[in-house]
Amino acid sequence: MGRRGVMDKPGLDPARIYTYLLLARERVLAATRDLSLAQYTQEFPFAHRSVQATLVHVAGAEWMYNRRLRGEEIPPPAERPFRRFAETAFAPLEAAWRAQSAETKQTLGAIVDWDRPIEYVVTPPPGGTGPLPRPTRIRTTAGGFATQLIVHEVHHRAQVMAMLRQLGAVVEVLDYSALMFERSEVAG
Repeated sequence: MGRRGVMDKPGLDPARIYTYLLLARERVLAATRDLSLAQYTQEFPFAHRSVQATLVHVAGAEWMYNRRLRGEEIPPPAERPFRRFAETAFAPLEAAWRAQSAETKQTLGAIVDWDRPIEYVVTPPPGGTGPLPRPTRIRTTAGGFATQLIVHEVHHRAQVMAMLRQLGAVVEVLDYSALMFERSEVAG
């Protein structure tokens, strides 16, 4: 019997977890909508240096993970669709990310074999900079990629929330139980 992927265990439904991600994301995006362009692009000494750059990174990574899950090739960085939002106001990024969300949810909902292997080679940009300075073979499973798609956003969402707080915008509790557990009052 093969190794089971994390996402195929009972109760761990990637499409449902992605639904949570969308609910939490909406609260972060709502706070971001209220920022001025200067605030949206203000530099910080962590993450990708600004709310803009960090959100563009997360949306672009989701686009790539989605394609990897579907077995599609990833074009060079200059040809990736979310790259253009590094030079725009927030509204165009938000619209494109919303459109992509339906596609990502569909991709996650269609996967039946979470143990399906995924393998590819990452080639660094000229000069060998970045986290992988040499060509590197990556191996995981569809479950591993789905997990990365989800936790990657959570990781960067925390960074964006820290930036938003420093900009005077507060995002309320985004805990999974607060957004996804059914609740009802108990009589007295």
